[in-house]
Amino acid sequence: MEILASSIVAGLLFGMVLALVALGLTIIFGVMDIINFAHGEFLMYGMYTALLASQVLGVDPLLTLPLAALVGFLLGIACYKGFITYILRGPMIAQLLGTFGLMLLLRNIALLVFGSEDRAVHHGVLVDKSFEMGMGIIVPATKLAAAGLSVVAFVAVWLLMNRTRMGKALTATALNPQGARYMGISTEKMNALAWGIGGASVTVAGALIVNFWPVNPYVGLLFTMIAFTIVALGGFGSVPGAFFAALVVGLITEIPGFWDFLTYTLELDWMYDVPMTSFKYMWIYVAYFIIMVVRPRGLFGWKH
Repeated sequence: MEILASSIVAGLLFGMVLALVALGLTIIFGVMDIINFAHGEFLMYGMYTALLASQVLGVDPLLTLPLAALVGFLLGIACYKGFITYILRGPMIAQLLGTFGLMLLLRNIALLVFGSEDRAVHHGVLVDKSFEMGMGIIVPATKLAAAGLSVVAFVAVWLLMNRTRMGKALTATALNPQGARYMGISTEKMNALAWGIGGASVTVAGALIVNFWPVNPYVGLLFTMIAFTIVALGGFGSVPGAFFAALVVGLITEIPGFWDFLTYTLELDWMYDVPMTSFKYMWIYVAYFIIMVVRPRGLFGWKH
């Protein structure tokens, strides 16, 4: 039971962080109906921002979250103003290939500037610390803090989207851009704002993840696919859907732990020989495929 309980807790904590990762993607798609293949690269820049800023300034990586948010916001605005506005004039295939090219550009800039080696956080208030939660469950302090702060950031963005005039303007732009323009809403500004908020959300998530995950210029691809799965499951454009779907995907990443629990419980010899950890992320892609085939609009899809 300890293995099962630990896997469930670990999956839920990681899912809370993944919710913030997917939030930016679902906001951009919800407002503009465009898939941002460079989403994971935004996260990667957030990881580097927290890592390098903490080293240069000599502060805890968690204190660099405002800087990471600023970097993500400005990066999102810059990408929209300098690139996305132009590819929006072309067909859908141009938009898909355009953001794919943006992904390659941001990744290779990171390779040029930071190199290809893994880097990790080694110093911090919570580094190498853990909490005993009972039932044999030991949770690393960095993951617990990352999960809690992710939920706080997620709720803050949700309140911004649902309780402010600016958020309602974003929602109006998402539902009916032409009608929003008739009501005096600058859809151009709303599109840029969506990219800014989306960029800030995912870079903050990256600044939290780097506390327990090494960073290199290729790390973004994995999180891009995870974010796509979450958005597909939750429903393209659904912010609450992204949160609940992220918890499900977080539990999927802990399938090796569930497998170990079944192995020890059922005592079947052949189960010991299955390297389930090696297939850890394969199940996310399997879930993504099944979701897109069975229910393309996701479980909480809201755009019509």
